[in-house]
This record gives sequence, structure tokens and C-alpha cells, in this order.
Amino acid sequence: MAPISPRPQGRKVIIMKAVFLTKNKNSCESVYTPETRARLAEKLEFLEPVYTTEALAERENELRDVEIIFSTWGMFSLTSEEIARYFPNLRAVFYGAGSVQYFARPFIEAGIKVFSAWAANAVPVAEFTVAQIILANKGYFQRFHRAANSGWVNRSAGGYFTGNYNNKVGLIGIGMIGSMVAERLHEYKLEVLGYDPFLSDERAAALGVKKVSLEELFSECTVISNHLANNPQTVGMLNGSLFSLMKPNATFINTGRGAQVVEADLIDALKAEPMRVALLDVTMPEPPKPDSLFYKMDNVFLSPHIAGSLGDEVARMGEYMLEEYTRWASGEPTKWSVSLKMLETMA
Repeated sequence: MAPISPRPQGRKVIIMKAVFLTKNKNSCESVYTPETRARLAEKLEFLEPVYTTEALAERENELRDVEIIFSTWGMFSLTSEEIARYFPNLRAVFYGAGSVQYFARPFIEAGIKVFSAWAANAVPVAEFTVAQIILANKGYFQRFHRAANSGWVNRSAGGYFTGNYNNKVGLIGIGMIGSMVAERLHEYKLEVLGYDPFLSDERAAALGVKKVSLEELFSECTVISNHLANNPQTVGMLNGSLFSLMKPNATFINTGRGAQVVEADLIDALKAEPMRVALLDVTMPEPPKPDSLFYKMDNVFLSPHIAGSLGDEVARMGEYMLEEYTRWASGEPTKWSVSLKMLETMA
């Protein structure tokens, strides 16, 4: 592939025009640090950022020349007609965050390349998940509540826990995040069971994952972690028929999406066996409604969607997009391009 930028026009070299496009100014400035912006400015001519829908119409003539968009959380969801109107010369979108499900399809269908930093955002989610798994296998969450409610507890409180060595952990969905979790778990000599209808035998073998049914995964594993793709097919996929199979002291972790869980069924399973635990970084809705039983249950731990990149971690996503732009512009193979096919299985 030939280099893409800069483009010659006669004797004059034309530098491609770019813009930061997002409704979330603060996130944009955190993801694309001054250092990252400075390095991008060496390669591209940047227009003033666009942070509001009104600015699209006000600056329509100016934006027509834009060939590159950089964005992050708060990316505008545009129709095919709006893309053609505001960005008729657009060639690529570099999204410094994770899932592109809500906006990418019209761009890709128009022949515009979409790149995502989902791999960068997957790193802290995998780290967060592994930390919870390691603690869960030690019975930490069951004993934590007993200590909070009753004072000091001895090692035998909360039932018998096998620890991490040779224990079974179940991963639902073996995409980018699930794969990272699987790779990290082997350091602890854990047996990893996985459910993912899109996972090939070759990929499973490379990751050291044993492919199983959802029923086997829920019944065999001490810890079960959800990383399903976010699409209509997975809504309500995790229900009472599965939660009822959980071991009496099993832990369910959700850093995927709340809509994938039938929460009333999960609550019933947690009531049936009080030593079961749910660690929920996502719910549906988010946050839970004020009258949700999640707030009242000792065996439910809620966190406010913090598994993904936050604080200084978000800068990694901007750096990924800088590196990806550099590869794309120089004609090198890219790493993080998103296709329509990939949208079927991305979280």
C-alpha cells in the first residue's frame, strides 16, 4: 500500500485536514494529551475542534475539506446523509475509545475507514477482571462482608474455597478482552473454560481455553466472567436457567453489558445461595433504579463502570490512535481497523 499523506498537488504538498469531533470536550483533552496532539499536528492540519451539533451546521463549508476525524467518548452518531453533507471528503475516523457499535456502521458503509482503540481500552478491563477473579477464588468477597457485619472472622468463615491453583474459571465471550483475561490467568495455574460460538479451535488452543457450553461453564466454574459482544442477540442471554447452575459459593462478574443479564433471575440465584456473589461493574439501567434490590444485598458488589480506561489510563487510547494513523498514512498494515463483520461480535 502506498503512503497516503501528505498528498502532492503540482509542486505544492497538501497536508490533510483533520478535526477532533466529540460532544465530550474533557474526555477528548484527556485521551489526546498535549504531547499526542503535538505529534499529530506535525502530520496534519487541524481545524478547531467540534464539540456541539450546532457547530456542524455553522461550520459546514469549513468541514467539507476534512479528511480525518479523531474522536473518543461522545462521538457524534451521524446518518449517511449527514456524513455526505458535512464530511464529503472524509477518509478515516480514528476513535480513541472502545466500542464503535453506536456510530460506525454508516461510516464503514460509505467506504470510510474506522479505527478503534478497543485494544487499549481492553487492557484495564482485563486487569480489573483478573484482580476480581484472583480475590474471588480466595473467598475474599464473602469474608469481606462477614467482617464488615460481624467483626473479625477466621479463615474458615464463608465456606470452603479452593484458592487459585488448578481452579476453574469460566469466560463468556473470548474477544479482545476475554483473550487478554485468558492469557493473564494462566500465570496463576488456573484452568480456563470458555464459551464463544465464534472462537475457532485453533484460537482456543493458542489461548489455552477449553471450549464448553454455557451450561457446563456455569456448573463447573468457581468464577464466571461475562465479556459477551454487545448486540441484540446477547440481550437477556444470561438467565435463570444458567444462574441456577452456579456452585453454592460461585462468583459472577460482569464487565460486559447489563442488558445481557436477566437481573431478576440473578437476584433469585443470589437469594437461593447467599454465599454466591455478584460483582457488577455494569447494570441495566446504569446506575440501577433507586429501588433495585442490588443495593440491599450483602452478596452484590456494585462499581460505577470503572473497569475501562479512567484517569491517566485514557491517554493510552490516544497514543494507540496516533500510532494507527501513522501506520495508515505511511501505507503500513494497520492493526485496529473495524469492519462490518467485526461489528457483529464486538462488545
